[in-house]
Amino acid sequence: MKRFFQCTLIAVLLSALALQPGTSEADAKQHSEQSVKQMVSDMTLEEKIGQMLMPDFRNWKKEGDSSAKELTEMNDEVAGIIQRYHLGGVILFAENVTGTEQTVRLTDGLQKASPDTPLFITIDQEGGIVTRLESGTNLPGNMAIGASKSSKNAYRSGKIIGKELAALGINVNFSPVLDVNNNPNNPVIGVRSYSSKPELAGKLGIKTMKGLQDERIIATAKHFPGHGDTAVDSHYGLPLVPHDEKRLRSVELAPFQKAIDAGIDMIMTAHVQFPAFDDTTYKSKKDGEDIMVPATLSKKVMTDLLRKDLGFDGVVVTDALNMKAISDNFGQEEAVVMAVKAGVDIALMPAQVTSLETEKNLTGVFEALLKAVRQGDIPIEQINQSVERILTLKMKRGILDNTAPESLQKKIKYALKTVGNQKHAKSEMKMAREGITVLKNSSGTLPFKPKKGDTILILAPYEDQTRAISKTINKIKKKAVLKEYHFAEKVFNEEVEKQIDQADYVITGSYVVKNDPVVNDGIIDDNIQDSSRWATAFPRAAMKYAQSKQKKVVLMSLRNPYDTANFEEAQAVIAVYGFKGYTNRRFRQPNIPAGVEVIFGKAKPKGTLPVDIPSVTEPGEILYEFGFGLNLKNGKPLK
Repeated sequence: MKRFFQCTLIAVLLSALALQPGTSEADAKQHSEQSVKQMVSDMTLEEKIGQMLMPDFRNWKKEGDSSAKELTEMNDEVAGIIQRYHLGGVILFAENVTGTEQTVRLTDGLQKASPDTPLFITIDQEGGIVTRLESGTNLPGNMAIGASKSSKNAYRSGKIIGKELAALGINVNFSPVLDVNNNPNNPVIGVRSYSSKPELAGKLGIKTMKGLQDERIIATAKHFPGHGDTAVDSHYGLPLVPHDEKRLRSVELAPFQKAIDAGIDMIMTAHVQFPAFDDTTYKSKKDGEDIMVPATLSKKVMTDLLRKDLGFDGVVVTDALNMKAISDNFGQEEAVVMAVKAGVDIALMPAQVTSLETEKNLTGVFEALLKAVRQGDIPIEQINQSVERILTLKMKRGILDNTAPESLQKKIKYALKTVGNQKHAKSEMKMAREGITVLKNSSGTLPFKPKKGDTILILAPYEDQTRAISKTINKIKKKAVLKEYHFAEKVFNEEVEKQIDQADYVITGSYVVKNDPVVNDGIIDDNIQDSSRWATAFPRAAMKYAQSKQKKVVLMSLRNPYDTANFEEAQAVIAVYGFKGYTNRRFRQPNIPAGVEVIFGKAKPKGTLPVDIPSVTEPGEILYEFGFGLNLKNGKPLK
């Protein structure tokens, strides 16, 4: 308990000092730095190493249990691990945060397990398709905000997420995403990015950062130096960005430099190879082949580029080290040592720990770092600098200031009022509406104006998506007959043709992560109907058949807007930038409902594309340019 009281006393003294007449910001900062250095000097090497490790406890198998279960309640076994390794933080996942009161109790328990130095409790709550909170506000996501071009929406999204995380006892958000998504075939970033333009990505990312920080949440820019121009998901392989330094500085690095200048707290690394900055090779443990060292493990990137060149002196955290880009090629213990040697401050998910039996994985990593420092492979001065950054940030954001903690019941009461409240839901829906983008509307197809008794056929890949569309139509009181059909892994056939024949209006949703149509001499081959092509082939076939029968048809792009290039012949096309539908009696994202409102004329589309949409049939050509979007009322481009 000694260090906890020391931290608290320092925080109080610094607050008092800042209030003293004549005390300058520079004086307060100097005192803070001196206090942190003293705290670090009083720590053992084991305590310092512990501050630099951030595992997850997503699932846990208690002694006597037959299998691991989602960790939703704190237990003595996890508390013991936090204490034995002096952990500086943990990361939470959806498995951990299943309800508001439950999450408050869990975070409270986690902090009580670390009485000496309060934890970083972190989460990936980006908004949109990457959300962890079961009961939180989902928000439309970054690319939808990019389509609105609204700094106000970006700030408001950060503010809402920050307020909810703070209420739950979470103090670090791994957001905003500053990747510039200029590769339409990117399988992992896509709508998580604000834009393909570095200027817009940087501007909106900084506004989101400010919203988070205004709620005392630590903001984290990711994935440095940039994961936007990759065609490989680093969860499964090792991506490479081959561009030269000039291009990387003007595109990929630009948003990060702006965020550094604006005061970003943390930066998360990318497990991506950047030969323009470091072409050092390493013999892969997977197959013995020579591979280039990815940014996470590169001193030339983490220290020379990020620290010395771009001037970042905040906390650097790795992306999850259990991702295959790292784990397959470098091995668990060596990867952690390499990352720290490269200059990172925190190793995220350095070892899988799901039980006391697997605690040995964390022990191995912990001891490997201790050995590297004791043998001089990692200078103790470097460890001290990392821990100083960590503690400085904890102090700056009030994590060390716990002089008058609220009771658990007060925390729960406040969280229940805050998380997912109606005010946030209203803002969420407004943001979603402002991002909806109409790309095509031939012959006045939109808005749909069904008469009583007309049939509307809803086609989408998954049941939660068709349900979201039908729920929204019922909500806006359209007295029509609704029919749903979810087509994932299915082939377009006579059964679907009959349903289209009986319909007056057809809404078909397209959910394509990566364009993969069969093209022959510039023509998409519509005869390819095997199950591997369902994501493109089924909605195309439905669209073409319905239009041949003079039905009113709209194609709704549910995820990456790039898939709209597969439907050039469509009468009407809208992009909503979010695919999550209606499950567990709630809308998982506002995007589909907002799109339906536009289809039926209940909302005005205000969005314009935040990316270029390349043509599928004419390689090298742009089908829809950045900034394009139609006014539904007059059919003219929005300005």
